[in-house]
Amino acid sequence: MKTIYSAPAARFAEGRRRKVKTADVIRMAVLLIGTVAMLYPLLWVITIALKGNNDIFTTTPQWFPKEFHFDNFIKGTDQIHFWRTFRNSLFISIVSTIGQVLSSVVVGYGLSRLRFPGRRLWFSCFIGSLMLPGFVGMVPVFHLFSTIGWYNTWLPLIVPSYLGNPTFTFLFIQFLSTIPKSFDEAAKMDGAGDRQILWRILVPMSLPVVITIVIFAFNGSWNQYLEPLIYLVDQNKWTLSVALASFASNWTTQWNYFMAADLIYMLPMLLIFFLGQKYFMQGLGSVNSAGLK
Repeated sequence: MKTIYSAPAARFAEGRRRKVKTADVIRMAVLLIGTVAMLYPLLWVITIALKGNNDIFTTTPQWFPKEFHFDNFIKGTDQIHFWRTFRNSLFISIVSTIGQVLSSVVVGYGLSRLRFPGRRLWFSCFIGSLMLPGFVGMVPVFHLFSTIGWYNTWLPLIVPSYLGNPTFTFLFIQFLSTIPKSFDEAAKMDGAGDRQILWRILVPMSLPVVITIVIFAFNGSWNQYLEPLIYLVDQNKWTLSVALASFASNWTTQWNYFMAADLIYMLPMLLIFFLGQKYFMQGLGSVNSAGLK
């Protein structure tokens, strides 16, 4: 019997290996196409940033500049007072990120671990608010901030960050649902309060989702354009996104200077992502867990 089934078994194993290799080749080809599609714009930005004015609008695209104009980075940043607006954006982004992380963690802990009347209603309101576009409340919020004297200040860009973010709150709630409540009960038996349980036990255990929230919050605040454009009139208070938009004019745009400044604009986000990418996918995986229990 062994000699009868050895040949078909061998052919089956060989066919299985061939299918596996074919699937690997297809998967690698798809990943390669996707990688090229994502890196193409970045490579083109780098190319334009290193070209001179006469080499930008050529009939045949040139991937490698004839001459490398590294002074484009100096000229591009000088035209829009880059480092002043860079400091403005960095300060607003850091303060807003801290506010979004703190408020989302506190609200998420309350909805996930504490028992109080209307808890499910509040959770439903948070989830329902995700369905509303941000433009719905833009006019009344602008009227409110203008009435209380916050127009042409950074306060409309910072203060709302400390009122909780529904998306980040939901992520934190989902991750907490994967942590057994026995940790809370053991800490309470040792005399720990809710504040100690949250900041000394749950937050360190929830580091992946906290890092994920930090990355998303900083990215959203750093790339924020509409709100600074609406509320900030004084150019000394402009954020970097608004300053970069000032490169465009009705007559001409010096694209090599713009691309050079844009490359420096992307550096903080790239740095934060590479530092936190270890926890990024773990934090995103928390959305697959169960909801409010």
